[in-house]
Amino acid sequence: MTGSTVSTTYLELSQEGGGAHKFYEVAVDGLVVTVRYGRIGAAGQTQTTTFPTAEKARAAAAKKVGEKVRRGYAPAVPGQRAPRAVTRRQVTSAPSTARAVAPVLWRFRTGSSAFGIHVDGERCWVGNQAGDVYTLDHDGGVLARFSLPDGVKCLVADDFWIYAGCDDGKVYDLSSKLPFAAYDIAADVDIFWLDIHEGILDVSDRDGRLTVIDHEDEHQWARRSQGEHAWMVRADDRAVYHGHHRGVTAYAPDGGGELWHTPTKGGVLFGWQEDDAVYAGTAHRVVQRLSKATGAIEATYACDSAVYSCAASPGGRYVFAGDAASSVYCFDRDGTRLWKLGTGGGSALSMQYRDERLYLVTTDGSLVCVDASETAVAAAQQGTVPQARDVKLAAALPAYAPVTAAAAVTAVADAPAGAVVVECVQDGGRMRVHVVSEGYEPSWNVQFPRAIREPGARYVVDALHAAAGGFYRVRGDIRRLL
Repeated sequence: MTGSTVSTTYLELSQEGGGAHKFYEVAVDGLVVTVRYGRIGAAGQTQTTTFPTAEKARAAAAKKVGEKVRRGYAPAVPGQRAPRAVTRRQVTSAPSTARAVAPVLWRFRTGSSAFGIHVDGERCWVGNQAGDVYTLDHDGGVLARFSLPDGVKCLVADDFWIYAGCDDGKVYDLSSKLPFAAYDIAADVDIFWLDIHEGILDVSDRDGRLTVIDHEDEHQWARRSQGEHAWMVRADDRAVYHGHHRGVTAYAPDGGGELWHTPTKGGVLFGWQEDDAVYAGTAHRVVQRLSKATGAIEATYACDSAVYSCAASPGGRYVFAGDAASSVYCFDRDGTRLWKLGTGGGSALSMQYRDERLYLVTTDGSLVCVDASETAVAAAQQGTVPQARDVKLAAALPAYAPVTAAAAVTAVADAPAGAVVVECVQDGGRMRVHVVSEGYEPSWNVQFPRAIREPGARYVVDALHAAAGGFYRVRGDIRRLL
């Protein structure tokens, strides 16, 4: 409103010992109340609500401030308190004592220690601590590069969609032409690992908590497990499997009721899942296979150093492990060690099995492709391995960066044939996105970049896909409709 005076209240909550470290700001400008919140030092999220009178706007703002003060927030000056440093995983990697290198087909060096890996039917994805995400084909050809704002903690997939969890507390959707921050984790959650299933994000953190967030970035439930340092989380239709330094705990996906808890031999550092089992790699030099139904330990696979990562072929025919001494192991289903060989690229911090290949990301920043076919496994037992090929970065590699500013969205005057129109609508204190085009459920929300949501704004998207949770996801390009 012209001539109005903006009244702003800024609060912070900062707890010792790694607790909450976040801010909450309320600004009143005439009829409009703007709330901004998030981690101290970050831009945070913004919500804007318009009220029928200035008096009601001031009353709503006062109520919000009062609620936060009762929860321990106090007035502060922006910028005086420094952002809290995120936890960077401190790992060691010794040279391998194995007699030879595993059957490596090719390796690609990203230049920085790497934790993030995902392999699908078309591409291999690798994300490192420098914030670089590269995509390669299955023969090692480099296809593209994304530059993210902070180090990549992990890469996960949910059907077609690929997500990168980063040290800035955000989870980026990398699957469309307009990559965006799809989730912004609570300011007091220090992410260690995450998984996504049917649009529901499961986050394990430094304090041993499991936090569950829906597709609209809204908190669903949280549980504090028996142990701290929760590196593992895996999810399916039946449960969320949470690994921490006291074992593995399974929770019901709807509400978080505990289904079972199993102590493991050492703290859990990494997890892998198959249809009926979860595999927990531990600091006490073993991988243990647990029944998803009961939590019972079905098999143990013994290594010679702390296990940083593990994986299995379908049905557990072969089980693989990467240790802190740059070695990779292969076991049969019952736990008999078939071989121990060097990775040729540092310790495997994460790994994935797909289509008779084992993919590793390592402490020296390499993405390593290992031949894990039955023939190659048998040949490696006899000491026969192929000559590894080093992949070079393409000179003309196209680079993509996450786009969050509205100015970066292309504007169009009309919707192309076959495209879908969506609209930003105010729903209480939240800005939602609903479908305008016919043939869709108009009450469902669309998972959409928050930075370009504006009241009444319309956008054109190439396609929408229905998720089991009762919402839509965007596939393809996003354009502003004039």
